[in-house]
Amino acid sequence: MGAAEPGRLIELGDTPDGFQRILASWENILGPGLSPEEQLQDYFALCLACHHATVATFVPTDVDTKIRGIVWRESRDPEVLRPMLRFALGSRAWTENGISARGVRGVSGHNGEQWSAIAGGLGRMLELGDTVSAEEAQAAIETEIDREQAVFDEAAGETGAELDLLRLAMTLAHNHGDLTQGMGYWKHTPLTTPMMEHLSERGRFTLAVRMYQQTGLSAEGHRHYPLRPVKALRHSPATLLPLSPFLDDWGSVVAHLEESHEVLAALVGGCQKLEGQQGYYRAIAGIRAASGAFDRAAARMPSATQRLLRDSELRKLIDVPRMSFESMMRKRARAALAMFRGKI
Repeated sequence: MGAAEPGRLIELGDTPDGFQRILASWENILGPGLSPEEQLQDYFALCLACHHATVATFVPTDVDTKIRGIVWRESRDPEVLRPMLRFALGSRAWTENGISARGVRGVSGHNGEQWSAIAGGLGRMLELGDTVSAEEAQAAIETEIDREQAVFDEAAGETGAELDLLRLAMTLAHNHGDLTQGMGYWKHTPLTTPMMEHLSERGRFTLAVRMYQQTGLSAEGHRHYPLRPVKALRHSPATLLPLSPFLDDWGSVVAHLEESHEVLAALVGGCQKLEGQQGYYRAIAGIRAASGAFDRAAARMPSATQRLLRDSELRKLIDVPRMSFESMMRKRARAALAMFRGKI
């Protein structure tokens, strides 16, 4: 990809070398003599790129409010904001390889993060009267809503796809929340209010959200604060956390880390802090199943954490075989489908 000249936005389009140039480059922000408008555009590009690269990792950047609202409100000139919107639209093609392990059947939380930024631009363009740009943003959001719903519906109709269906339910529920938050920065006007109501209805994902709530997945969360201090988890994409609670395989990976005792201690502490979640118990079960050094890792933990690991309730939960746990989750998925399918 060719480098952008400092202080200039480059339109998205094919180049002779077969790559696509981006609208803005984080390198631009270092260039001398930038106008305030150029600085704004490049700052938005920097924030969006950082968010994309880190949002599914253990150390996400905290720029949600900027890409969804604050930066969009720094200018009233559509000519300044249009390149930012095109940049946000282009981010849908960015890879998730090496930065996320939370995709299922081509749907991930990154899709919700992307449309929340696009929604920020949509609301601002409507407010400023740029209906052409707003229509482009709306079309992108609605197309993604339809795609995610279709993937969910396909999984719901397959025998044996219950675990994928649960992962999709969690993802669609979170993406619904991202869309709502993206619209939360809009000013209410005769144009924005009807659009907000329309997209709220279109992106409701009612069956997915109800399944997410009914099956206990809402207790799993996705921020994983207890694991963030463990630096060993940041060294390789192999330790990126997949969707909880299905963490047995992940546990078998981290079991072989030199710092496995640090991971185990964080998981044990997380079991105490996060009421109702099951994923950390599955991760501990995965560590124990994959590593003959489980007891040695436990012995390297602080004494207080070792006492927590000996708790009878915790031991009972990590003693549940993986097959039994996943069978239980499959039954919950089928029961939720039977309960809600005809009522929506």
